[in-house]
Amino acid sequence: QVQLQESGPDLVKPSHTLSLTCTISGDSFTFTDDYHWAWLRQAPGKELEWIGWIAPTGIIYYHPQLKIRASISRDASKSLFILTLTSVTPEDTAVYYCRGVVNALTDSWGQGTQVTVSS
Repeated sequence: QVQLQESGPDLVKPSHTLSLTCTISGDSFTFTDDYHWAWLRQAPGKELEWIGWIAPTGIIYYHPQLKIRASISRDASKSLFILTLTSVTPEDTAVYYCRGVVNALTDSWGQGTQVTVSS
């Protein structure tokens, strides 16, 4: 199993851009393996929500309501993938998680990082 660690700012001003990094470590892997690399979030009092993911093919899928503002990319040389979310509002305040999943038995999560959008 791989280990994942999110990093980024804990406070972002409204209308600014949020950028989070997920660093991957552990078992050797390549981005072309069977892993799907995903970003999810959970806002206070709300259910877990997926933001998007990178398929093993490299195709990126986004939540329909976030696709205009969200961008996910990967850097294979640095073993990380990145979430960028533009024009943030207080509604984007949440704990953000990255995840690497192949199947039910191979499913790794980061510990989550709290992001607050506030002036």
